[in-house]
Amino acid sequence: MISKKYISKIIALSLIMFASVLVGCSDDSTKSNTTSDSDNSGGQLKVALESQPNTLDPLMSSAVVRARVAQNIFESLVTLNSDFEPTPMLAESIEQSEDGLTYTFHLRKGVNFHNGKEMTAEDVLASMNRWAEKSTQALAYFEGITFEMEDDYTVIMKLKEKYKDILVFLAERDDSSIMPKEVIESEETTGVTEYIGTGPFKFDDWKQDQYIKLSKFEDYTQSDLPTDGLSGKKEALVDDLYFYFVTDTSTRLMGLKTGEYDIVNFLPEDNYEELKSDPNINTLISYKGAIEISFNKKEGLFSDFKMREAVNTAVDAEMIMKSTYPDEDLYKLNPGYINDQIVNWYVDAGKEKYNQGDPEKARELLEEAGYDGEEITVLSTRDYDYNYNTAVILQQQLEEAGMNVKIEIYDWSSLLDLQHDPGVWDISILGPDYKTSPPQMLALDPKWPGWTDDPKITDLKDKIRTAETQEQAKAHWETLQEFLWTEYLPISRVGDYAVIVGTTDKVEGFKVFDSPGGYIFWNTKVSE
Repeated sequence: MISKKYISKIIALSLIMFASVLVGCSDDSTKSNTTSDSDNSGGQLKVALESQPNTLDPLMSSAVVRARVAQNIFESLVTLNSDFEPTPMLAESIEQSEDGLTYTFHLRKGVNFHNGKEMTAEDVLASMNRWAEKSTQALAYFEGITFEMEDDYTVIMKLKEKYKDILVFLAERDDSSIMPKEVIESEETTGVTEYIGTGPFKFDDWKQDQYIKLSKFEDYTQSDLPTDGLSGKKEALVDDLYFYFVTDTSTRLMGLKTGEYDIVNFLPEDNYEELKSDPNINTLISYKGAIEISFNKKEGLFSDFKMREAVNTAVDAEMIMKSTYPDEDLYKLNPGYINDQIVNWYVDAGKEKYNQGDPEKARELLEEAGYDGEEITVLSTRDYDYNYNTAVILQQQLEEAGMNVKIEIYDWSSLLDLQHDPGVWDISILGPDYKTSPPQMLALDPKWPGWTDDPKITDLKDKIRTAETQEQAKAHWETLQEFLWTEYLPISRVGDYAVIVGTTDKVEGFKVFDSPGGYIFWNTKVSE
């Protein structure tokens, strides 16, 4: 049960920014086929993913494709409901102190890990300490955070400073997933060596470049809360859950049409109308994130703001989005760093610097920067059509402005690894998922590839997270976004994109939830 204290304090203090967030979210953000029943479970559910993750360890990768798989294995203390509110998952109830600096998590009892061990506070303590020590965002925003064990089923979190949406942060990000203490103690430099969690599916097998196989966890301990977004009751309605890595878009499309795959992600935009009219296919679209041109600000050409400004001035965002997405249902031009549906945070400050498409002015800025034809390396991948298409059109736009541009193509997993080496790239094309508040955006993280590091940004982020009211926080965010567009440019924002997901008509209960990972494979079955 959720304690009254949790309802009155946590929701009142931590969730105020969600009161008017995502207008119509309950209707639009969780899309599904039909409601599943558990009386006909079993068999296999075969999912075609667009790329292969480099790991399933939530702390070792922020890739969405990793989260799609890992969220079935791992669970956290809190998760998001359909209104994007933090809701207890492995916690049964949560209490907050009057000063907002102490949170007490009362754990659910009888929750088993996939290795048969019961989850207790010592596992939560080990997991949360690992998160506090290794998560780039935890290190950036929660310096001095500590965790302690009160008893076998109680963990206390203490903050150095009040952070009004700490539970939102923990719920949205899965890098604070709970694992057995012994798994964490035996981890290597590349992460944990065993994928053991408390989720409805357990890790079974990984055939490199082919598939990841999960299997039903027979001893899964369900939450007493009703199913709601990513929270509440979860039930594995298939025996085996396969994630196939199918990098070719046409192959994914054909696999859906023939029934080789039950669910396919990132279907080709050019086939959108055809898919909608096919009676054997259920077509879902979901706005998942934004296309961004990320700059390496740590070293090289784009450590100079003038060079970043030149690129941003040359970018014709509308041309890029129209060339990539033939149907207006599938993209939005948007100067805001935050999704425009998140009304408590959305601002358009700095919009005059967005979508300029002015190669002549860009040439002038290049001259001011002293650019002398040096080669500019752009990292891209063919695993995502939007990524490659953006790179090609960007290359044309930058060359028109007088820049010497080379595109280097990698598989998505390799690109993610290469991003961490500032010596091998200048620009990287990214499509990060939406964040529900500014401090969570990776583009503003000084430790994330791109290396955004500026005292004014740090100061304004601190003011945002410690503001007494949402109005004050939003005012600080408006000031920060203006600064980002006009004086810093950590990225050049292109636009918001939708993902096309298709299922065969035999799939029941599958839902798309607009959050990281966000595809709900539990409570989903395949009829005969």
